[in-house]
Amino acid sequence: MKFDTKVVRSGISPDPSTGAIVPPIYQSATYVLDEVGKDKGYDYTRASNPTREVLENNLAALDGGKHGICFSSGMAAVDSIMKLFKSGDHIICSDDVYGGVSRLYNNLLVNYDLTFTYVNSSNPQEVEDAIQDNTKLIWIETPTNPLLKVTDLDAMGKIAKKHNILYGVDSTFSTPALLRPLEFGADITMHSTTKYLSGHNQIIGGVLITNDNELGEKFKFIQKTVGAVPSPFDCWLTLLGIKTLSLRMTRHCENAQAIAEFLEAHSKVERVTFPGLPSHPQHDIAKDQMDGFSGMISMELKGGISAGISLMNGLELCSLAESLGAVETMITHPATMTHAAMTPEARQEAGVSDGLVRLSVGLEAPDDLWADLEQGLAAL
Repeated sequence: MKFDTKVVRSGISPDPSTGAIVPPIYQSATYVLDEVGKDKGYDYTRASNPTREVLENNLAALDGGKHGICFSSGMAAVDSIMKLFKSGDHIICSDDVYGGVSRLYNNLLVNYDLTFTYVNSSNPQEVEDAIQDNTKLIWIETPTNPLLKVTDLDAMGKIAKKHNILYGVDSTFSTPALLRPLEFGADITMHSTTKYLSGHNQIIGGVLITNDNELGEKFKFIQKTVGAVPSPFDCWLTLLGIKTLSLRMTRHCENAQAIAEFLEAHSKVERVTFPGLPSHPQHDIAKDQMDGFSGMISMELKGGISAGISLMNGLELCSLAESLGAVETMITHPATMTHAAMTPEARQEAGVSDGLVRLSVGLEAPDDLWADLEQGLAAL
């Protein structure tokens, strides 16, 4: 079955009782048993829910996995992976990982005697060199947030297999429309369904996908035990969003490519980072392993924080917001928004400069986006 067909059909069938073509919202906390010890497959929505089950099956199929396990947020999904480990275990992580992940690791999980090493995973040798006897997980984000570094997933898969280490990939920026990490040896794929998968800025959610039966069972147990599950209504909204995923990602990629090329030629922009540009350090890797370059752009403005604030406040069409991956174009200034709690020195060390701007390119007409960015940049 082709991907475009999977998006619309996989895991989805007409409701058996009514023939409804759209899966119903089973907004129920509990289910009546036929008799003691006999149910219809469901007993309590924290453990399982028909609407959530349809979403999980659909998402698993899109990524080429056997098991999909949905959570109430992307961070709840990441935290559930960490519940596989015990005191004394070591995790290797991409150095430009999403800030919520590093916050979870550095501020909470270190209290449970888990240790973390951050490396530039774009360089496979750095990952190999960081492996210790107690390393249990290699956690990769590609492309990364916000610097858009790209990791060679095939190389990571070979390293993980050589050392018998669990290998997980946050593929939120790509979605299964553009990249399927399980095909490159990953044991776990994670998505924040908040972003491109739902695509309309209306829900918070996350999912873990795996082909490993044992891992699938463990994640289902964690999901049931911890209870960080999405509501049936959120699952239903996500399913509706996914039906247009392939179409939307094609437009996101086209718009972002055009905007990145426009920005790269602009005199007020020092540097543009976008995997679809030949100037990107890992452009060839991205071209080989991705079916498109997604809708995320980072750019370095001339003028630092003042230029960033001026641009943010001067735009009319691009929305000033911290999220990404939706139909609306959104723009973020990390130094004063997502990374404002960090000291200037810590930001510089992380590569988040004062002039860095992150753009999540939406589905608007590119001419309108160009005009808005042009008038904003002209005022700098």
